[in-house]
Amino acid sequence: MVELRLLGPVELLVGRRVTEIGPPQRRAVLAALAVDAGRPVAAEALIERVWGTDTPDGARRALHAHIARIRRLCERTGDTDDDRLRLLRRSGGYLLDARSDQVDVLRFRQLADRARQSVLTDSVRASLLREALGLWRGEPLAGLHGQWAARVREAWRRQRLNVALGFAHAELRVGDPAAVIDLLTDLLGDHPLVEPLTEALMRALHAAGRGAEALDCFATVRGRLAEELGADPGPGLREAHQAVLRGSRSGRPPADATARQSPPRTPAGPPPGSAAVGEVPAQLPMGLRGFSGRREELAELDAILVPAADQPTEVVIAALSGPAGVGKTALAVHWAHRAQSALPDGQLYVDLRGFAPGGSALAPAEAVRGFLDALGVPPHRVPSGLDAQTGLYRSLLAGRRILVVLDNARDAEQVRPLLPGAPGCLALVTSRRLLTGLAAAEGAHLLTVGLLAPDTAQDLLTGRLGAARTAAEPAAVREIVGRCAGLPLALAIVAARAAAQPRLPLARLAEELRRADRRLDALDGGEPASEVRAVFSWSYHALSPEAARLFRLLGLHRGPDAGLPAIAALAGVPAARARVPLAELVQGHLLAELSPGRYSFHDLLHAYAAELVVARDSATVRRAALHRMLDHYVHTAHSADVLLTPHLDPLPLPPARPGAEPEKLAGHQQAQAWFSAERLVLVAAVRQAADTGFDVHTWRLASALTTFLDRHGYWRALATAQTSALDAARRQGDTAGRAAAHRGLGLAQDRLNRRDDARTHYLLALELFGELGSHAGQARTHQHLARMSAAESLHRQALHHARHSLTHYRAAQDPAGQSAALNHIGWLGAQLGEHHQALAHCGEALSLAREAGDVNGQAHIHDSLGYIHHHLGRYPQAVSYYRQAVDLFHATGEFHSEAAGLLCLGDIHRTTGDLQDAHRAWERAVAITGDLGLADTDAPRADLLHRLRQRPGAAREAVVQGDVSAGGG
Repeated sequence: MVELRLLGPVELLVGRRVTEIGPPQRRAVLAALAVDAGRPVAAEALIERVWGTDTPDGARRALHAHIARIRRLCERTGDTDDDRLRLLRRSGGYLLDARSDQVDVLRFRQLADRARQSVLTDSVRASLLREALGLWRGEPLAGLHGQWAARVREAWRRQRLNVALGFAHAELRVGDPAAVIDLLTDLLGDHPLVEPLTEALMRALHAAGRGAEALDCFATVRGRLAEELGADPGPGLREAHQAVLRGSRSGRPPADATARQSPPRTPAGPPPGSAAVGEVPAQLPMGLRGFSGRREELAELDAILVPAADQPTEVVIAALSGPAGVGKTALAVHWAHRAQSALPDGQLYVDLRGFAPGGSALAPAEAVRGFLDALGVPPHRVPSGLDAQTGLYRSLLAGRRILVVLDNARDAEQVRPLLPGAPGCLALVTSRRLLTGLAAAEGAHLLTVGLLAPDTAQDLLTGRLGAARTAAEPAAVREIVGRCAGLPLALAIVAARAAAQPRLPLARLAEELRRADRRLDALDGGEPASEVRAVFSWSYHALSPEAARLFRLLGLHRGPDAGLPAIAALAGVPAARARVPLAELVQGHLLAELSPGRYSFHDLLHAYAAELVVARDSATVRRAALHRMLDHYVHTAHSADVLLTPHLDPLPLPPARPGAEPEKLAGHQQAQAWFSAERLVLVAAVRQAADTGFDVHTWRLASALTTFLDRHGYWRALATAQTSALDAARRQGDTAGRAAAHRGLGLAQDRLNRRDDARTHYLLALELFGELGSHAGQARTHQHLARMSAAESLHRQALHHARHSLTHYRAAQDPAGQSAALNHIGWLGAQLGEHHQALAHCGEALSLAREAGDVNGQAHIHDSLGYIHHHLGRYPQAVSYYRQAVDLFHATGEFHSEAAGLLCLGDIHRTTGDLQDAHRAWERAVAITGDLGLADTDAPRADLLHRLRQRPGAAREAVVQGDVSAGGG
C-alpha cells in the first residue's frame, strides 16, 4: 500500500509506515507534483509554486536535485507497477504517475464527486462524505509556506466546509444528528460567521434533544453577526430558530432550505492553483498603463472582498455606476487584476454593451454562452435554453473562487442571469445607471464612480506628461483639467496629444480647447457632455484628412469591434493603406487596438463619430461605405462557410463592389478562427443590414452563418438572424432569400427541439427551392429532414429524404454533397439491417469525398464503414476503418466523434479477445470525454467507465485518472 498525504503534514506512507521525504523544500516539490498527479507540470510552474515569484538564484538547480531524489524515493514505493509511484519526464514538464486513491486530496475530491449523484440514497451519500472527511488529518500542506501553498490550502478548506455541510444535511435526513454535532461544532469554531454551519448545527442539536444548546448557538452567532458585520441572521438561520422554538424534533431542513444551502459542487480535476491548461479562465483585458487615483474606490472594493473570502457560502456582488467616460471599466479591470490572488480560480469578463449605438446590447444568452466557452464546455454540451445555460454556468462555478466582471450593463435584468450562484465567487458590475434593483434583491454593494477631483486629474496629467512639464505651466494645466470636466477619457486624449508633441506649450493646447466651438449633446442624463465634445472635436480637428475620414466612417460600424480588412472595406482602400490612419487614431486615443489588427471604440467616441459622419458625409457616401462593408462580410463569410463544409452554393453570389476586398482564408482552421473572431460582429451586421435597407445582404449573410452557428450551438442567434433574413426577403419579394431563410429557420427550430415548426420551415424551403429549380437547395433541405427523421427513429422516412438528397446533389453535380448523401443512405441502411447495400453506398461515398477533398466527410464515412464491417463480422476491416475515422476526427477537431469511434474500436477488440487493445482504446476515449467535460453519468462516458471497471489491476488507474479529468470544466 502506497499513500501520499497532503491533507495534513505532507507524508508518504509505504506499507502503512511513514517514509522520510526530506527537508521542507523537497516536500513542497512533491506536493506541487502530487496536486497534478497524472498530468505534466512545467518546471517553471514548479519553481513558482515552491519558491514564489521572486525566484532565487539556483532555484532551477535545486529543483533538479529534489526531482532526482524524489524519483529515487518513488522507485522504492511498491513491489508492483500498480502500486509503485513513478516520476516521469515529459515534454510538458514532470509527471507524478499515481492513482487517485494513492493521493488523499484526489481521493477526497473523487468521493465528493460520487456523493453528488442524484440516484444515491442519503445513507450512501453520508457514507461517502464521511469517508472523504475522514481523510483530513489537520492543516493541509502543514509546514509548507509561500503564496501557492496558502492559496491551495484555503481552497481545500472551503471544499472541506462544503463537503461537511453536505454530510450534515444527509445525516439529518437519515435521522442521525449525533453523527455531525462534534464536526459542526469544530468547524463553527474555525468559521464563526458562516450561517449555514450554524443552521445545520442548530438543527442537529435540536433533533438530538438539545434544544437549549441550539438556542444558545443562535444567540451567539446573532451577536457575532451584529458586532462584526452589522447584519441580522439570514432567512435559513431564522427558519432554524423558529423550528426550535416551535418544538419540531425532526431536525430535517425544509426542502427549499436544503436546496438553498446544500454544499456547492466541488468539480473533479486538479485543485485550484493547478497549472492545467484550460481549467482556469483568464478573460480580463489588460490593465490601463499609468492608472492613478481612485484610492477611495479601490479601498471600498478591497473592503467588499473581505466578506467574499470569509463567507464561502455567499456570492458577493459589487456594482460601480457613473457617467460615460468616467473610468468605470479602467477601475474595474485595475482592481480585478489586484484581486486575482484572493479569487484564484479564474476571471470571466464580458462587455455587455448596454449603451451601444443602435440598441445592440449583448443579450444575456450570448454572454452566458461566451462564459461556457471560456470554461471549456464543448458546443454539443451546451443546452438550448437560457435557464438551462445559466444553470450549467453556475454549476461549473460551484466550489470555485472566480471573479466575474460584467462591464457596461444596461440594467439589472441584463445582469441577473450572469450572476454566479456559487458561494465564494464575486461579481463586479459596471453601468451608467445606479443598479438599485441589484441592491434590493441580490444584496449588491453599490459604489458611485464620480468625476475626478481637480488635484487627482492633475496627477493623471502629471503621470502621463512628467512632473517637470506640468509644473512649468500650472495655469494651463488647471484650464485643461477644467475643460476636460474631470473625465479620464477626455484627459487621456489631451495627454496623448501633448505627449506626441513634447515641445508644444500646454498653454497652446488649453487655447485650442477654449476655441473649440462644438458641444456634444447630452448622451445620457446628467453627463458632462458639453465639455467632452470640446475635447473630442479639438482632437478630431488635429487629425490628418485620411484619419479624420476613417474616424467618421467607423461611426457606421455597429459591431463591438472590427478587424483591419473590414475597416479597409468600409473606407474603400487596401488594408495596407488603412494601417497608417488607424495608427494615428490609436496614438491619439480615439481608437483602441484590442489585439494586432483588431480595433474598438469607446461608446462616447463611437457616438461622436456617428454624429460626425451624418453631419459631414452625404447619404450617398454613407450608403456606399455600408455597401462595401456588408459585401466584405457576406463574401468572406460565404468563402469561410464553403471551407467548413464543401458544397455548391444553391444561390450563387453576385460580385463584391470595388473596394470591398474579402479576406482570403486558406483552409478549415482559418475559416473556423475567422468565424469565431467575427461572430458577434456578423450577427450585428445582419441586424444592421436589415435596419438600413440592405435586404439581400441580410439573408445572404444569415445564410452564410448557418453552418458555423449550428455547429457551435448558437441556435438562438441562428433563429434570430434567420428571422431577420425571412422578414427582409419577404419585403423584397425575394424567393431565393425566403428559401434560404426557411431552411436556416428550420435548422434552428430543429436544434431547439421544436420539430413541428422545423418541419414546416423545411417543407416551405423545399417548395421554394423547387420553384427556383435549385437542386443544391433541395438537396441540403432533404439532408436536414433525413437527419431530423433519423433522430426521431423514423429510419424509413429518413431514408426517403436521404435518397431525394442524393438525386438533387447529382443533378447539381456536387461531389461533396453526393458523398454526404450516400454516406447517410449507407448508415441508415445499416440501421435497417441492409449491410451489404450499405457497404456499397459508403464505398462510393468515400471515393467522392476523396475527390472533393472533404476530410470531415471522409471521417464520417470511415466511421460508417467500421460500423458496417463490425456488424458483418469482418473485424480486421472494422478495426482498420475505425482507426482511420478516429485519426481523421482528431485532425478535424471532432473530438466527441473521436471518442465515440474509440468506444466502438474497443468493443471490436473485446469481441476478438484482444483485451489489451480494447482497454487502450477505451482509456483514450475516457481521456477525451474528460477533456470535453462529460460527467460520469453521461453516455458514452458512463459506458466507458463501466467497461474499464471490469478490468482488474492496472485498469483501475486509468479509470481513476479518467474520473479526475472529467470534472475539469
